[in-house]
Parts: sequence; structure tokens; C-alpha cells
Amino acid sequence: MNRLDLIEFYDMYESLLTEKEKEIFNLYYEEDLTLEEISDNLHITKSAVSKTLKVTEKKLLNFESKLHKLELKNALKSIIKDNNLDNIKERITKIIDL
Repeated sequence: MNRLDLIEFYDMYESLLTEKEKEIFNLYYEEDLTLEEISDNLHITKSAVSKTLKVTEKKLLNFESKLHKLELKNALKSIIKDNNLDNIKERITKIIDL
């Protein structure tokens, strides 16, 4: 999974994470700190930082695989660009029927 997708998943599912997961994710992905820098700043082991990141990434992927918010968001963005009312109705109906 690429970095940008993980950040987008984080933006959608942040409220489902623990405070520690949010903190470490932000330091790593938003502040661009290394595992060692995070470890030093939070006074925890580098392996604890790594484990928390892996768990958080797995959670974000799991949330998206179950909830499909990014998929739905992209589908709706695409529908907005469609000028044909019949196509729009058909595409929205497909989303509703999921």
C-alpha cells in the first residue's frame, strides 16, 4: 500500500484509532520522522514504534476493506462529472444496491 493511500485512509478512519496509534502515525507519515526519532521523542523502543505502525496500517486497510469509503468517494467523484442524468441515476442505484 502506498503512502498517499494510507494517509487518505487515516483521514477517513482516524476516529477509530487509539491516541497512541494516531500520534505515531502522524509523527511518521505527517512529520516524516524516522522510527528512531519517534522512539526517542516518545521514550519507547524502536520496535514498539514499528509494531504500532504496522498494526495501525493493518487496521486502516481492514477498515477500508470492510467499509469501502475511499471506493465510494471515488465513485461519487466520478458520477459528479457525468452530465447524463440517466447515467447518474443508474450509477447511484448501483452504489445504493451494494
